[in-house]
Amino acid sequence: MFGFSADLGVDLGTANVLIYQDRKGVVLREPSVIAVDKNTGRLLQVGAAARNMLGRTPGNVVAIRPLREGAISDYEMTERMLTQFFRKISRYSVVKPRVLVSVPSGITEVEERAVIQAATNAGARQVYLIEEPLAAALGAGLDLSEASGKLVVDIGGGTTDAAVLSMNGIVRSISLKVAGDEFDASIIRYLRRRYNLLVGETTAEEIKMAVGAVVERPERVGMLCKGRDLKTGLPREVEVTSEDTLEALRRPARQITDAVVELLENTPPELVADISEAGVVLTGGGSQTWGMETLFEERTGIKARVADDAESCVVLGCGKSLKWLNSMQEGTINLARKKLMEDA
Repeated sequence: MFGFSADLGVDLGTANVLIYQDRKGVVLREPSVIAVDKNTGRLLQVGAAARNMLGRTPGNVVAIRPLREGAISDYEMTERMLTQFFRKISRYSVVKPRVLVSVPSGITEVEERAVIQAATNAGARQVYLIEEPLAAALGAGLDLSEASGKLVVDIGGGTTDAAVLSMNGIVRSISLKVAGDEFDASIIRYLRRRYNLLVGETTAEEIKMAVGAVVERPERVGMLCKGRDLKTGLPREVEVTSEDTLEALRRPARQITDAVVELLENTPPELVADISEAGVVLTGGGSQTWGMETLFEERTGIKARVADDAESCVVLGCGKSLKWLNSMQEGTINLARKKLMEDA
C-alpha cells in the first residue's frame, strides 16, 4: 500500500548510519560502507554486507568507507549509499521524505553543503541539519530548557564532539578528529610495533570492543588475535591483553579529555558550577570503551556517566527534533531556538 513518507532523522556517522523514522523509531542501523565493481561502477552491497568485504575483495571489487573524520570524503559513494538506505525505508512512499541530518559541531560550510546535496540527491525533499552534541543531549534525555549548564561529550567513529548546553542552545563547543577510528588506528600501530603483527581495521575494532581499556582494569583480560607476521609474511596468532590496549589507547583518550578540560576552561564559571553538580554525560560508541567515564572523572574532577543506549543517542535526538522541522530553516545548522523554548 502506497502512502506519504514520514520524516527521517539521520545520524550520518563515520562508522555507522542510523535512521529514525517518525512514529516508528530507529528503523535502520548499518555500517557506513559501500562495495562497488571498479570496472563497471556497479553497486554490489551496502551496509553490513559491504563491511564484511573490507580487506577481503578481489582486485575489481572495492569496499569503501565514504565518510572520514565526520565529513564526506567520497561524495558520489555517500550519495549512492544514502539512496539505498532511503529506498529501503521509504520504498512504498509517494512523497519524498524531509530529512534531518546530524553533523559535527566543527563542520565547515563546504562540508555542510556536501551533506545537504548528498541527502537531496539521495531522495530527500528537504534537508535540515542539527549539531551532533545537541542531538546527543536530546537523545540522552537531558532537560535543556533550563538556564543551567549541561556538558555532553559524543565520542563517535570519526569525531569527538563536546558541548556546553543551556536554554536549548550551545554555549561552547569543540569538535576533535580523534575518536573511535583513531582508537582502532592506535591499536594497529601498537601491534605492529610491539608484536610485528599487521591486522586490519575490523580486527582492531574487535580488539577494542573485547579487551580495550583507557584506565587499568581490575583484572587482566585477553583475546587471541590473528594477523600477518611482518618478518615472515605468514599468518601468526598472538594474545592481546587489556594492558596492551591501555598502552595503545592512552594517547588518543588523553587528547579527548584534554580537549574537554580546555572547553571547560573557556566556559562561563556559573555554567561550570552547574556542570560540576550535574556531571558529564558521555554518548557515542567510543564512550563505551572500558573505563572512559573513570578517565573523565580523574581528569576533570567531575562525575561522568555513559548514557543509556549511548550509540543511539544522536539518532534518537534527531527523532525528537523532527517535531520542530516546520520551525526550522531548510539547510540550517541550528534549531529554531525560540520554538524550542516555547515547547519546552
